Amino acid sequence: MNPAIGIAVLLTVLQVASGQKVTSLTACLVDQSLRLDCRHENTTTSSIQYEFSLTRDSKKHVLVSTVGVPEHTYRSRTNFTNKYNMKVLYLSGFSTKDEGTYTCELRLSSQEPSFKNVTVLRDKLVKCGGISLLAQNTSWLLLPLLSLPLLQAMDFISL
Repeated sequence: MNPAIGIAVLLTVLQVASGQKVTSLTACLVDQSLRLDCRHENTTTSSIQYEFSLTRDSKKHVLVSTVGVPEHTYRSRTNFTNKYNMKVLYLSGFSTKDEGTYTCELRLSSQEPSFKNVTVLRDKLVKCGGISLLAQNTSWLLLPLLSLPLLQAMDFISL
């Protein structure tokens, strides 16, 4: 069998087996809206189920979800964006009444859920900024540098 085909099959099997993992959940303030960035590995082409929730006074409030039913009081205040390896939730009109522990939970139908929590207090929140977001997304810059030895070994390029 061609080694390239064997490697492709192995990578496909490993991707399906590894599933999804939430790598970070961060919170910041944009004007009067809370922004939650849920970063995750994206190792499958299968549909990822998600849920953002707030736990306050020992009660769970579902904000946005493909798993459960979001609470009516939050539906008009939320704006959700689904990117390749990040789910972003905006909660407009954020106030001290919205303080608590926010959770981002991801799951594939056949696997255990992966989640991260962040405790959000209005007076402790930082403002979202372009420079800090750029610094968080710099891993893609390393990809070409790390790929050079592999491309050389496969005779795709020569330096």
